[in-house]
Amino acid sequence: MTSAAVEILGLGLGILGWVGVILACGLPMWQVSAFIDVNIVVAQTIWEGLWMNCVVQSTGQMQCKVYDSILALPSEVQAGRALTVIVALLGLVALMVTVVGAQCTNCIRPGKMKSRIVIAGGAIYILCGVLVLIPLCWFANIVISDFYDPTVPSSQKREMGAALYIGWAATALLLFGGCLICCCSCSQRDETSFPVKYSAPRRPTSNGEYDKKNYV
Repeated sequence: MTSAAVEILGLGLGILGWVGVILACGLPMWQVSAFIDVNIVVAQTIWEGLWMNCVVQSTGQMQCKVYDSILALPSEVQAGRALTVIVALLGLVALMVTVVGAQCTNCIRPGKMKSRIVIAGGAIYILCGVLVLIPLCWFANIVISDFYDPTVPSSQKREMGAALYIGWAATALLLFGGCLICCCSCSQRDETSFPVKYSAPRRPTSNGEYDKKNYV
């Protein structure tokens, strides 16, 4: 597989990861109701996300409510909001930077600068993966700690929702795609770093001597 194909593959994985982060950010299923003990049979399911919480009835009806106050939210929700929005914006920047420096585009002439731009785009994708991993692990730690805490009532215990798993998958795509872009660009840069020496063939003139312009 050529370096250009690997670069395109990394860019595609980065785009998929970026879309996954946006999807996880908007979904209200970061933590859901835990059906344990007396809550095995319930008439409603509670979903809690970064922007709203929803109540799903057993009949299929769903009611969602946006959080009223930002300052009254828990610290993990505020941090999750900020980091996911930052990652969504950085993902757009990484896409634009990578496309500008990609081998399949002619925005910049091939050279060291073009390779450095692509490496910068891959590094931004890796940064996005690291940033979005912080709220995901934070939420998962809180959910698991509360679930096994005997002092927390069963009605208030939660389980990890689908948004967390989507976010982890998006993180893996961002990290893997960014690493592919950086490694491909670094290898291409090493291959083109050595100058190619060319010497013109020496052809004798009519009097048997070599032409002096061949040595220029």
